[in-house]
Amino acid sequence: MKITCMVLDSVGLGYLPDAPQFGDEGADTLDHTVLKTRLELPHLAALGLGNVPGVHTLPKTEHPQGGFGRMREVNPGKDTSTGHWEFVGIMLDNAFQVFPQGYPQDFLRAYIQHIKVGGWLLNKPYSGTDAIRDYGEEHLKTGFPIVYTSADSVFQVAAHIGKIPLETLYDWCKVAREMLVGPLACARVIARPFEGEPGNFYRREDLRHDYALEPPHNVLDVIKEGGLEVVGVGKIPDVYAHRGFTREVKSGNNDQGMVQTLELMREDFSGLVFTNLVDFDARYGHRRNAEGYAKALAEFDSRLPEFLAALGPDDYLFIISDHGNDPTYRGTDHTREYGMLLVVGPGMAGKDLGTRKTFSDLAATWAKLFGLKWDGPGTAI
Repeated sequence: MKITCMVLDSVGLGYLPDAPQFGDEGADTLDHTVLKTRLELPHLAALGLGNVPGVHTLPKTEHPQGGFGRMREVNPGKDTSTGHWEFVGIMLDNAFQVFPQGYPQDFLRAYIQHIKVGGWLLNKPYSGTDAIRDYGEEHLKTGFPIVYTSADSVFQVAAHIGKIPLETLYDWCKVAREMLVGPLACARVIARPFEGEPGNFYRREDLRHDYALEPPHNVLDVIKEGGLEVVGVGKIPDVYAHRGFTREVKSGNNDQGMVQTLELMREDFSGLVFTNLVDFDARYGHRRNAEGYAKALAEFDSRLPEFLAALGPDDYLFIISDHGNDPTYRGTDHTREYGMLLVVGPGMAGKDLGTRKTFSDLAATWAKLFGLKWDGPGTAI
């Protein structure tokens, strides 16, 4: 038996009850995108997405092909790491550290001494594309790293490949990862290589690398310890600091991720294929590009029949999301929303999964389906 789980990164299903605490009341990624663009998603609707509580813009279907529902995030945050850790059964007592005013000067002075450069650029919450646009030319002159953060718990380091060798950038990020612990612990350090000329800089998403805090024992470990394969596609292995995987497959965008996932579904092995499709979030949500977001959703929807056809008689397909990033909302950051939950497989057709109390119901469900013991949080579907 094989379980394939595809994270539609940031495709939230409406704001959570505690969204006002995050400044996100009224956000609704899916419905607002559909309303603004008149998007149609016939294959997702056929699985039952329009039947999910709170989804108002897609048609309900009388005979859903899958199980349908939504998940409440319990962990205190709205970022990739917070949601993905909860998926696998890791509950956080405290949110990861964020730095809305930038990182402390003392830390940065120590950091540049460790990486042996003369200074740094930026150090604010900033759009990544704006960062290289506004500071890329100065970076080429000085060789100083462009460092920035966001509303998430991240320390991002951008460098031009023609100025700073890629391996040097990765080494800079490894140093930051070692330093950002304790009171300064952040969820991820991200290498952001870019290329191009002033006025036309562009990021190399295929060369991006994330350095995450190592998670505690979780359901990925349980599956691997059970003798099954655990294959991470895209940024998934990075999010979990490469823990719990038997195989890792790189992808730079949604199209690559979908092609690679389909190939893995057609392979003969038992275990978990865990994929993150990042373009919804990185390319369109943060840039508040509703048309681009809608196009990416339409492209996934058009490919969905291929994934369904690749399922074996005992296989399962999970389609989920980790938070929101409403491209019609104010600002440029994630939004605190319900996660999507669609499941195709034996016994799932037409099953109303309701509103799950926690993302960690996924961990409990995967363990149950694989026949493995799970002592962690969550209730199996």
